[in-house]
Amino acid sequence: MRSGESGQAAVTFSQISPEGSPDRSTLTHQELLEHYSTVRAMTEQICDPLKTEDFVIQSMQDASPTRWHLAHATWFFERFILREQIPAYQPVHPQYEYLFNSYYNTVGPQHCRPRRGLVSRPTVEQIFAYRHKVDDLISKLIDRTNQIQLQHLYPLVKLGLNHEQQHQELMLTDIKHAFSVNPLLPIYKTRTPITGKPTSPTKWISFEGGVYEIGHTSDDFYFDNERPRHKVFLDPFKIGSRLITNAQFMQFIENGGYQTPRLWLSLGWT
Repeated sequence: MRSGESGQAAVTFSQISPEGSPDRSTLTHQELLEHYSTVRAMTEQICDPLKTEDFVIQSMQDASPTRWHLAHATWFFERFILREQIPAYQPVHPQYEYLFNSYYNTVGPQHCRPRRGLVSRPTVEQIFAYRHKVDDLISKLIDRTNQIQLQHLYPLVKLGLNHEQQHQELMLTDIKHAFSVNPLLPIYKTRTPITGKPTSPTKWISFEGGVYEIGHTSDDFYFDNERPRHKVFLDPFKIGSRLITNAQFMQFIENGGYQTPRLWLSLGWT
């Protein structure tokens, strides 16, 4: 399941102040504007290494073109904030809701997901113009709200930013997959390899089996698929004390990790 398209946000919100975002109780207009601008700018920074042709590729049915991600995250702000907060708001384009809605069935029909890469228009340039138009409108909306209105607006903007950050992860996943099926094996971003050995050896930490509770419990931001808190049964298991290295991953491949069915569930093996 792709994290950016796995669940909708919870209806209720309370104190939403994860790391890197302002505290709702003491929120200022400038803090919200800066937080909004930072997240939106990061999305476009992810696109810096790309050429125009890279934006339009859909390499498999479960992936989406980078251009679609850019537009969908923007449509989210337009549909669920601008349209709801501005009287008589007129969408930037009447067909964008159909093209860039993903799974919000209550909003309306959406374009077939496996065919997102077949839509050559709007162009990449037009999508960036769409983003900047919506950014300008959101900034003006935030700037003109009073303090009470700002407290109401913040959870909606925060939801949109959490949603966009999910799509930042998906953008990287999808463009890397597109590059992986290119016989030229293009590199997303060149950087100096990190060399050296881990400072500590991997240790296997054992956990007893039994009934455990999982799920969100606090009033911080959460998506609907993180609730309700519930019990699950786990068999005894072990987990590494640290992340594996690239060398260990290469060793797994060279030792036949992808050719050994017993290491995989049936869906993963397929």
